[in-house]
Amino acid sequence: MSSPLHVLVIEDDPNVRLGCEQALQLAGITVDSVGSAEAGLPRLAPGFPGVVVTDMRLPGADGLSVVRRAHELDPDLPVIMITGHGDVTLAVEAMRSGAYDFIQKPFTPDLLVEVVRRALDKRGLALEVVELRRRLEQREGLDAALIGRSPQMERLRRLILDVAGQTVDVLIHGETGTGKELVARCLHDRGPRRKANFVALNCGGLPDNLLDSELFGHEAGAFTGAQKRRVGKIEHASGGTLFLDELESMPMGVQIKLLRVLQERVIERLGSNQLLPVDTRVVAATKDDLLELAGQGKFRADLYYRLNVVTIELPPLRERREDIPLLLEYFLLQAAQRFERPLPAVNPEQMNRLMAHGWPGNVRELRNVADCLVLGVANAVLATGGDAAGNALSLSEQVEHFERSLIDAELRRQGGNLSRAAEALHVAKTTLHDKIRKYGLGTREF
Repeated sequence: MSSPLHVLVIEDDPNVRLGCEQALQLAGITVDSVGSAEAGLPRLAPGFPGVVVTDMRLPGADGLSVVRRAHELDPDLPVIMITGHGDVTLAVEAMRSGAYDFIQKPFTPDLLVEVVRRALDKRGLALEVVELRRRLEQREGLDAALIGRSPQMERLRRLILDVAGQTVDVLIHGETGTGKELVARCLHDRGPRRKANFVALNCGGLPDNLLDSELFGHEAGAFTGAQKRRVGKIEHASGGTLFLDELESMPMGVQIKLLRVLQERVIERLGSNQLLPVDTRVVAATKDDLLELAGQGKFRADLYYRLNVVTIELPPLRERREDIPLLLEYFLLQAAQRFERPLPAVNPEQMNRLMAHGWPGNVRELRNVADCLVLGVANAVLATGGDAAGNALSLSEQVEHFERSLIDAELRRQGGNLSRAAEALHVAKTTLHDKIRKYGLGTREF
């Protein structure tokens, strides 16, 4: 948000207006005040950074008019109504028209501050969501596909940009759910092959005989049931990219044939003696250590070394926990749009549990948590806060990761302004600067 949240008080009684100002200022809340709706309404606009407190009875247009006009400008703008003892009916009408709450005269300063604080919290969250949605819509390039500000993600994006334009084959190594196919697509989309086909095949999802046919194709009559010629995945991806997932499950016989393709760039369809040239870039992915499997005789070492020219290591989510709040916000927005549900709020206890969880399913598991939050259904991660992988952080690690996420979120809210972020976090500017350096954050990127 470009400016701090504040309160606009619309009250024609000078004494009541002054009392509201003093109560809110003593509570550390910024406040402006005017004596009429005509003076206050021009100050309102969509995205107004605050809330409105208005008396029901005003000399010109009344408080109900303020509520209705504010609701027209911005349905999420909270308006708090001050009513007299006999104005309960009007207060009910105001609530139906979109008022956030109402306070009956006479009221205590504490009550006013309590209601205003709740409204400010609600408004702050709504404006953050709007700002996040705007940033997500403005994302371009790899920032839109590979979300995260951790050093690991910064290095990953740089490596993809360096490799995408080259003809070299690539091996992607990462745990289940870290986004291996997403990275393969980024390599394809950011390189000169993006206009040709991106073809994905899971090597573990097919029987051995079908995998051979899927990769290399076959001629009519090559085997029982082969009634017509079929173009294989390698040939179909010529000029583009072939993504082979779960490479570790590829049978030895198929590995030998794939190695020949990588070395000579030719294929033979099953049942044919004709060599067909192919210009296919292979991006293979695995969750296992292929060199270790080669030592055990379960994977061909020559194929491993042929693919290991460029290896991209994907970090598990537990090693970049500072990205969890940003990823969660992104997945919540996606889920809310997909399911046509309101965006849920994540309370501090839930966020603590998410930050401490081991994430054996990585980013895919976090996306499932976001879906459950939007749908309002139970989720084991939020219900227990346990670490399914047994990798929960120590207390000091949890504190550091959580502190980094809070600083990162506040810098984003303040557009990278160090002074405003320090004021909002109630820390000295020099202290915040030291922590920004400690956690590898930068203000320019915000």
